[in-house]
Amino acid sequence: MAGKDGASELVLVGGKRAQKRKASSRDWSKAKESEFLSVLADTCNVTRAAAEAKVSVSAAYRRRRMDAAFRAAWLDAIGAAYQRLELVLLERVFVGTEKIVRRKDGSEERMIEYPNQLALTLLKMHRDTAVEAVADASADDVEEIRDRLLEKLERLRKREAESDASA
Repeated sequence: MAGKDGASELVLVGGKRAQKRKASSRDWSKAKESEFLSVLADTCNVTRAAAEAKVSVSAAYRRRRMDAAFRAAWLDAIGAAYQRLELVLLERVFVGTEKIVRRKDGSEERMIEYPNQLALTLLKMHRDTAVEAVADASADDVEEIRDRLLEKLERLRKREAESDASA
């Protein structure tokens, strides 16, 4: 693979001692990694992401296992895909999907179908978060937050006074 100046790029090789060698087309470039992660975030499909990035599925899993930064980016991509999927499913629950019902006499009727099982599953998944969001803060919590804010304000006041004195 050629670098910006036309020279061959070198890649770091692991092992007992660090070594450099010429990069090959099988190596992961920044472009391949970016393409893989982008497609993974769009589709949540490792096989498709690997195909688009022109790498093998096993190479992708091997890279995930051995490269912590890539593993973190992989998790971010999967998280983004799941969030998008959840939004699509929520829309389907609230808006419904159009369904065409064909009768024996050949006539058709359009109706909106609401996936109740999906709605129940989503409710179960987010029950704790919803309860936590709705629950009012107790008096003890409010008092603790007030005390922490007052302490922080006092620290800021002292820091500002020290800064003014040294200026």
